[in-house]
Amino acid sequence: MLIYRLTSQILRSSLLIIPKPRTATRTMSGYFTNNFNEFLDCIKRKKADHTTSLIEDYPYDERRSRCVNGIAAKPTGDYRGVAFWMFRDQRVDDNWALVCAQKFAMLHKCPLYVTFYLMSHYSVAGIRQYDFMLKGLQQVEKQCKNLGIQFHLKLGYAKDLIDEYCEDNEIDLVIADFCPLRDPLDWLDEAGHRLKDKKIPLYQVDAHNIVPVWITSNKQEFAARTIRPKVHKYLDEFLTEFPPIEKHPYQPKTISEPTDWDSAWEHLKVDKSVKPAAWLKPGTINGYRMLHEFITQRLKRYDEDRNLPTKNGLSNLSPYYHFGQLSVQRAILAITDRSVKSKCGKSVDAYVEEAVVRRELSDNYCFYNKDYDNFNGAADWAKKSHEEHRDDKREHIYTQKELQFAKTHDKLWNACQIQMVVEGKMHGYMRMYWAKKILEWTPSVEEAIRIGCFLNDKYEYDGRDPNGYVGIMWSMVGLHDRGWTERPVFGKIRYMNYNGCARKFDIDGYMKKYSELK
Repeated sequence: MLIYRLTSQILRSSLLIIPKPRTATRTMSGYFTNNFNEFLDCIKRKKADHTTSLIEDYPYDERRSRCVNGIAAKPTGDYRGVAFWMFRDQRVDDNWALVCAQKFAMLHKCPLYVTFYLMSHYSVAGIRQYDFMLKGLQQVEKQCKNLGIQFHLKLGYAKDLIDEYCEDNEIDLVIADFCPLRDPLDWLDEAGHRLKDKKIPLYQVDAHNIVPVWITSNKQEFAARTIRPKVHKYLDEFLTEFPPIEKHPYQPKTISEPTDWDSAWEHLKVDKSVKPAAWLKPGTINGYRMLHEFITQRLKRYDEDRNLPTKNGLSNLSPYYHFGQLSVQRAILAITDRSVKSKCGKSVDAYVEEAVVRRELSDNYCFYNKDYDNFNGAADWAKKSHEEHRDDKREHIYTQKELQFAKTHDKLWNACQIQMVVEGKMHGYMRMYWAKKILEWTPSVEEAIRIGCFLNDKYEYDGRDPNGYVGIMWSMVGLHDRGWTERPVFGKIRYMNYNGCARKFDIDGYMKKYSELK
C-alpha cells in the first residue's frame, strides 16, 4: 500500500493532453459516431468533463498498487527521479501505472522516465509479434517526447539492468505494471531485490485489469460464476475515467537521446519465418480505430454473431489488449456509454462478460496457479478422469509438425490451424474445437497441452497470454468447467466434434476460406 492515504473515489478525467486551466465542458455527443475523428474527440470531451484537478492533487486509488520489495514510497520529499518500468501495458493513454508514476514525480518535483527492456527473445514469439510490439513502442516514444517524459529502450532483462539504470539516471522510485505469468513475476521479484539493496522502492500497479487482480479475489476462483459477483461488486468503484498525463515540467540535466531502433531490431534473436499479418496495424491509435469499427459496425450483432466463425462478428481487439496498446477499461467505458448501449442492447452485456469477467478470470487463474500451462494446473476431478483414460486407444495420432502444418485428416481442424498461421488469430469458437482435437490426437494430455501452448504462442498475436492458456486448459482439462458424460480419451472433459460444428455454422464456407497454407 502507498504510505499516503488516497481516496478510493476516482474522478473521471483524461489521459490525452488538455490545456490548462482545465474547466469542465459539456459533452455534446457519445461514442457512437461514424466519424473516427469525432470518436477521438468524444474521448477528449468525456475526459475533460470529469477533470477537476492537477495530477498531483488527483485522488489516485491506492488499491491499484502493491509494494514489491518492502520499501515504502515517500508521499513528498526529495526524490531525484521516478521511473515507470513498462512491460505489459505499452501505452501512454489510459495507463494507471503511468498515472501513479507521474503523480509521484509531480509531488517530488522531479523528472519522469519510461523505460522498456527489450529481450532478444521471449518464449516462442517471433518477428510477427515483435514487429507489432516494436512499432507500437515507437508511438509510445513519440508521445513521451511530446509530454516531456524521458523514454529509454534498454536491450536486455530488467532484472539485470534496472538498478544500474536507476543509478545512472538518479531515479529513487520505480513503478511497474502487472503481469500474472511466472517469468515476469520472477523478474519483478529479482529486480525488487536489486532495488532494495539500493533502498529504492518498487511498486506494481495493475493497469491491465479494471478491478485489480488482488482486489477481486485472494484465491484461485473456481469458475466464471464465482468470480462474476466479485468483479461486479467493485466495477462501479474502478470503472472510472483516467486523469490526463500532463506535459511534464521537471526535466533532467540530460535529455534522453532518440532510440536507436535499428539496434533494437538487430538485437532480436527470434524466428523470422512467421511474418506479420496484413490485416492488423500496431499502436494505440490503431487500437482506437479498431474499437471504433467494432462499436459502429459489429457490436450491435455481437451477441448473435460471436460464435459464428464465418461472420466478422468479433471485436479483433485482443492483440491490442495483449500488448497493452489499448486499455480494456477504455473500451468498456466506450461500449457501456449510453450512446452505444441504446443502439447495441444486450450485445453490450455480452461483451462485458467476455472482456471483463472472463478476461479477469484468466488473470486470476494465472496469478494464483503457477501451473497454468501444464497438467498440474488441472482440478483434481479432471486429473482423476484423465488418469482413468490415459491408456485409451486414439484413432489418430499426429506429431507436432503434422499439426503445425495442418496435415490431418480433418479439413475443419486444418482450416483452424491455417487461419492461425496466416492471420495470427483464430476465431474463438474454433479455438475450442482446435484444442480439443489436439487432446484427442496426441498420446497424452501432457503432450496435448504442450503442443497447444506451443502453436498458440508461436502464431497468435495474443499468444503468451493468460487468456490463451486458460482457453487451452478449459478445452483439455475442464478448467472453469464441470464434468460431462464420460467417453473414451476425453473422460469427463466436455466433448466437441465435427458434426456438432456442422449443425452450428457453415463449415464448408469456413473450410473454403482457409483451405491451404499460403
